[in-house]
Amino acid sequence: MTRFASRFVRTLKRPLVLTGLVLLPLGWGAVDAFAKDHAFLINASPSLPNWAFWLDKHARIERGSLIFFEPPASRLVEAHFGEGAQLFGKRVLGVPGDVVSHRGHEVFINGRKIAARLDETRLGIALHKGPEGPIPDGCFYTGTSHQRGLDSRYAEIGFVCRGQILGSGRAIL
Repeated sequence: MTRFASRFVRTLKRPLVLTGLVLLPLGWGAVDAFAKDHAFLINASPSLPNWAFWLDKHARIERGSLIFFEPPASRLVEAHFGEGAQLFGKRVLGVPGDVVSHRGHEVFINGRKIAARLDETRLGIALHKGPEGPIPDGCFYTGTSHQRGLDSRYAEIGFVCRGQILGSGRAIL
């Protein structure tokens, strides 16, 4: 390094260090604020085609949104997914005010067929017909295109309501 370059670096070193010390807390605060409202999620289930999702805890939820929620505690969820908190990721198929109906094993929202139900899980645990009638305010009807997806088709999940929902996500990988 030349003498000029060496002197130039020494002259700038202190202002750069001081600038870094001032900007680091500002940058850290922004990252911390962002992290409180967002999360990176990994999908371990075949019910969604993607394996990585970006969660926004304050995103607007509407028909077609991908939401992540805590399923109701049950023997069935524990048998299939293990003990402890499990997040489910499903598409919103029905919104408050939509009407859910069943004809045999077929499920309809506002008269349009959206899915078919199964009688039991792959482990042989009985599944029960999910809720029917108008979807209440603050709740959603969820589902996936996966035939064996555990979703609102079944009473074991039912309508997914605001208190269960962590946020809306989008697939990134």
